[in-house]
Amino acid sequence: MGKKVIILSGIITVVTFQAGLILDHNRSRFADFVQIICFPFCTLVFLFSLFLVRTRRSSFGPAARNIFWGMRIAALLGIVWLVIAVFWPRSYGSHPMQPREGIRYWDLATGSRIAYTLIPGKGIKKPYPIIYLQGGPGGAIGRGEIQLLTPVADDGYDIYLFDEIGCGRSDRLANIRDYTVDRHKRDLEAIVQQIGASKVILIGQSWGAILAVLYAADNPGSVAGMIVTGPGPIIPVHPELARVAPPDSLHLHEPYYSNRQGNELANNIRTRAMALIAAKFGVKLASDSEADDFAAYLNRLVNRSTVADTSHIRSSIPGIGAGYYDGVMTVQSFSGTPDPRPKLKNSAIPILVMKGQYDNQKWGFTHEYLDLFPRHRLVVFPNAGHCISCEQQEQYLAAIRSFLQKA
Repeated sequence: MGKKVIILSGIITVVTFQAGLILDHNRSRFADFVQIICFPFCTLVFLFSLFLVRTRRSSFGPAARNIFWGMRIAALLGIVWLVIAVFWPRSYGSHPMQPREGIRYWDLATGSRIAYTLIPGKGIKKPYPIIYLQGGPGGAIGRGEIQLLTPVADDGYDIYLFDEIGCGRSDRLANIRDYTVDRHKRDLEAIVQQIGASKVILIGQSWGAILAVLYAADNPGSVAGMIVTGPGPIIPVHPELARVAPPDSLHLHEPYYSNRQGNELANNIRTRAMALIAAKFGVKLASDSEADDFAAYLNRLVNRSTVADTSHIRSSIPGIGAGYYDGVMTVQSFSGTPDPRPKLKNSAIPILVMKGQYDNQKWGFTHEYLDLFPRHRLVVFPNAGHCISCEQQEQYLAAIRSFLQKA
């Protein structure tokens, strides 16, 4: 009986492991159930039977006994390897966070301490300042974004760029469950109050566009205009929009490299455990410094999917700045975010929607912005990906400045 239990539990464990891989590859909603509940349970049953179930000596020949002892030793070594692989801290070789001149801090009513940079407008000041919302979640501001937007400040716009809570030089939260979409929206509301402007103009890149839309839904009178570049899907996500085909006239293409490929290359068993334990239990397996080191390494690989030509991505060692737990936990809160669509229907806010020809965001998600904001303008950039300014910087700036002149 003992031999049958060992063999049967072993077969079931292998089958559930393979089933979990297949379901995850097909992005099935049952993947987490199989990988997080079924496979570990079956593995524990197999190990319990392998080590503790007594088998009758008469049912085993010498060769069979040697095989089962070999299996026990292999299982024991596998457990030791798994414990070391999951719990031993790692380094990913990222550079320390780069210095940023003129950095300032807001201590917000939400409890967040936010690092920001102000690019003061030159000449005659425009009435409404610009707030730049970085991609992510968990993307930090760098010197590149500051240099990129300086010409817009030359037109008279004060421009604020900030690291959202949990990334860059902003504080990290003690409880990672506090990294939510709602927290970021409330932080943005508090930032607008700190600035003291009657209205603001929001420029949102990718996740920043999602945040801009959520802010506009609850604060329509505070938004003079919006510019979204490579906008992510409005949340809660309507997955059926991913199947909407773009008009042939736009000549849109899939990027040559995908986010999924970058994640598969970067992740290891420890980082997968970090994400799982954080998302399911709200616990940090790795320190913020180790997790952010990995986030920098991961971003370097995933960023290949943000351009039409991967030669435009520098192969230098990445610098720490992105907030790992901010990203994981904020995405985890997407599905529980109240739907902003009813508040946005037929919005009077003017919006510029910019999309690269090789953007990794599906057309249906982009088109939803056009549906919600009748006063829209769409610009598609040839030979550009999700990061338009990485490949078409002059055209990117020209589109922004043209829109601002007419808004």
